[in-house]
Amino acid sequence: MSRKVPTEAMTALAAKIAEKFSFAVTGTSFAQDELVIHAKAPEIAMLLSALRDDVETALTQLIDVTAVDWPTKADRFEVVYQLLSLRYNVRVRVKITTDEDTPVPSVVKVFSSALWMEREVWDMYGITFEGNPDLRRILTDYGFEGHPLRKDFPLTGFVELRYDEAQARVVYEPVKLTQDFRMFDNMSPWEAMTTVQLPGDEKATKQKTGTVDYRAIARAREGGAQ
Repeated sequence: MSRKVPTEAMTALAAKIAEKFSFAVTGTSFAQDELVIHAKAPEIAMLLSALRDDVETALTQLIDVTAVDWPTKADRFEVVYQLLSLRYNVRVRVKITTDEDTPVPSVVKVFSSALWMEREVWDMYGITFEGNPDLRRILTDYGFEGHPLRKDFPLTGFVELRYDEAQARVVYEPVKLTQDFRMFDNMSPWEAMTTVQLPGDEKATKQKTGTVDYRAIARAREGGAQ
């Protein structure tokens, strides 16, 4: 797939945003032909409000709030705001970074749709959004431990749940694997076969080295029978 090159209009928009909103913007880049704005976390609400209200950007819709976990970085979490301008048919990403302990400002007062989006990010990554009026779990249950999309979260989780008939309720227990770890890295008997020729298959190509020629075996058997 060929790499998309940003248009002159998008390049001009990036320069304009970097200059006009320098109080919050630390840099711009392009992912394919889509503009990415790198911003200061404490100023995110003010920046999104300005991008929404400014007539030259008119980014009036917040499509999504997502996150990425980079465990080796000091600010391991990258929070991404996906914005859309219907007036100019432009999509823009705004990125901020934070660590495990530092909350980021909520943007619910700028975009009310961010309420559930921020809840999802908190549930999956543990990123706290300061000012969100209803920051609680939304995808996992209320007794869930940890945040599943963190890179250091175990694939098995910490607990498993089941219905206990004696107690007539769902109970939580430590994870127990049903079998010991087994090694499946072995050769399959089919790996050495590149083509299979069956007796009577006249359209089949000649058998390659290392596989079984069933027609030759069949002819040998017929000759031995005579």
